[in-house]
Amino acid sequence: MRYEILGRRDDVASTVLLSAGLGGLGHFWRPQLEALGAHHRVIVYDQRGTGANAGELPDDYSIAHMADDVVTVLDDAGVASCHFAGHALGGLVGLELARRAPSRLASLILVNAWARVDSHTRRCFEARTALLKHVGIEAYVRAQPIFLYPAAWLSEHEDIVRKEEAAGIAHFQGAGNLLKRLSALLAFDATPDLGDIQAPAFVAASRDDVLVPFTRSQQLAANLRHATLWLTPEGGHAFTATDPAPFNAAMLAFLKEKAG
Repeated sequence: MRYEILGRRDDVASTVLLSAGLGGLGHFWRPQLEALGAHHRVIVYDQRGTGANAGELPDDYSIAHMADDVVTVLDDAGVASCHFAGHALGGLVGLELARRAPSRLASLILVNAWARVDSHTRRCFEARTALLKHVGIEAYVRAQPIFLYPAAWLSEHEDIVRKEEAAGIAHFQGAGNLLKRLSALLAFDATPDLGDIQAPAFVAASRDDVLVPFTRSQQLAANLRHATLWLTPEGGHAFTATDPAPFNAAMLAFLKEKAG
C-alpha cells in the first residue's frame, strides 16, 4: 500500500489518517491538508484498486479488507494509533477498524457515513450503476457531480466540474473494481456493534446531501457511545470541499480536545 505522510513530523504530533469515499483517491481531502498539517502528522492514501494502489480487486472484496489495508499502512508507517477520518465509504472503513482493531484508533471522524446503507442511497447507487453498465464510464463520471455538489455550487463552478470530469474519466478505477467496492459498501452493516465502539467520534453531515440523508448521521451519532454530531445546513455530499472552513475548524477543535 502506497501512502504519503504530510504535515508535522515531530514526535509530539498525533497522526490523522484520511480515507476517501467510493472514488478512493486521497486527493479528495486536499481542502483539509493545510489545516490538519499545521497541527498533526497526516497520512493520506489511495484505497486499494484506485490511484497509486491500482490493481484488480478480488471478487470477495469487502469493507473488512479495506480496514486491513489501513492497518497495513499504519504498521508500515510505524504508527500505533491514529485519529481516523473517513468520508462516506471511508467512514465505513473507520467503523470496521473500530470493530477489528480498536487499539489502533484514538478517535473517529465520520463524514456523511452510516452504519447500514439507507434505501435512498441504495436507489442512487442503483441508478449510477445502471449508467455505468448500460451507457458507459463517461456517463457515470458526468453524473457524479449531481450527487456530490449542491445545484447552485455546480452552476457557479462549471470550470472546476469539467476539470474533475476529465480527470475522473482519465483515471477511472475500472468498472470491475468500482462494482466490487460498491458491493462491499452495500453489504456493510455495523448496526449491531455500534454500542460496543469505545472510540470518541465526530460525526459530520450536511442537511442538503442528496446522496446520503443527514438523518443517517443523526442515527449513527445517537447509537455510538461517545459521539459528537455536527451538521452544516448546506454544502452537499462534498461539503468538505464546497465550504471547508467551518468543517475544518470544528474538526480541529474536536481533535484538540481528544489529543489533550
